[in-house]
Amino acid sequence: MTPDERTGDPTRRFTDRVADYACARPSYPSALIEVLRESCGLEPSWVVADVGSGTGKLSRLFLDAGNRVVGVEPNREMRGEAERAFAGHPRFRGVDGRAERTGLDPQSIDLVAAGQAFHWFDRNPAREEFLRILRPRPGRSVALIWNDRIEDAGAFMRGYEQLLLRHGRDYEQVKRLWPTDEEIARFFGGRLPVKRVLSHAQVLDRAGLRARARSSSYVPAPGRPGHRELMAALDALFERHARQGRVTVPYATRIYVGTL
Repeated sequence: MTPDERTGDPTRRFTDRVADYACARPSYPSALIEVLRESCGLEPSWVVADVGSGTGKLSRLFLDAGNRVVGVEPNREMRGEAERAFAGHPRFRGVDGRAERTGLDPQSIDLVAAGQAFHWFDRNPAREEFLRILRPRPGRSVALIWNDRIEDAGAFMRGYEQLLLRHGRDYEQVKRLWPTDEEIARFFGGRLPVKRVLSHAQVLDRAGLRARARSSSYVPAPGRPGHRELMAALDALFERHARQGRVTVPYATRIYVGTL
C-alpha cells in the first residue's frame, strides 16, 4: 500500500501549513555535511537534488556548503516559499516534480537527498527515478535524512507525544509510514547503508511551540474540529514544563547514506 492510499495525497498535506513549517520546523545540524563528505565524498562542485524539498530547510545546508541545488517539490505553496527564500540565489532552482517523476535530465545529479520526505515516496518508482537522474560516478549516492523527536526524553516530550496521540487526526497512521532499517536496506538493494545519528534540538517559546505543532500535517488546522482543544492542551503542557519561558525539543537526526 502506498502512502497515498494510507493517508491521502501526501503532496497536498502541507498546503495550509507553509508559514508554520517555514518558521517552526527545525533546521538540520551543520555536522550533516561532514557526514556526507566522509560517507559519499560530497564536494562543493556536486549538484544535489533535494527531493521533497518543501520550504528549503535541507537545501539551505547544501547551498551554504557551496553546492548547486535543485529543489524538487510537488506542492506549489511549499515550493513557492523556498523560491522566495532563495530568490536571486544563483545556485538554487525549484522544480515542480516528485520523487517518482522529478522531471530532471538523465545523469544530471551527483547526490539525491531527502529530508523528512522519504516516507511519503512510492519507493520502487522513486528508486528507478533516482537511478535515471544520478550520474554513475563510482556509485549513485542517495542520502535519506530525518529529524526524529526523542519522544521519551523527559516529562515534556512524553506529554507532547500523548497530546499528538490523543488529538492528531491520523498521527498513528503517519508513524507507521516511517521506514525501519530493514525497509531502508531493501531500498538500497538489500544492504543497509551507512547510518549516522546526530544530536539536535530546538528551544521554543509558547508561540514557537504552537507553530511547531501546527506545522504537522496530522494536527487539526485552525478552524477545524479539535484544533482549539489541542492548543489548550498544548498551552497547559507548556505551562507545566517551561523554564524561563522556553521548552526544549530534542531530536535525533537520522542519516542513511548509500549507493543504488
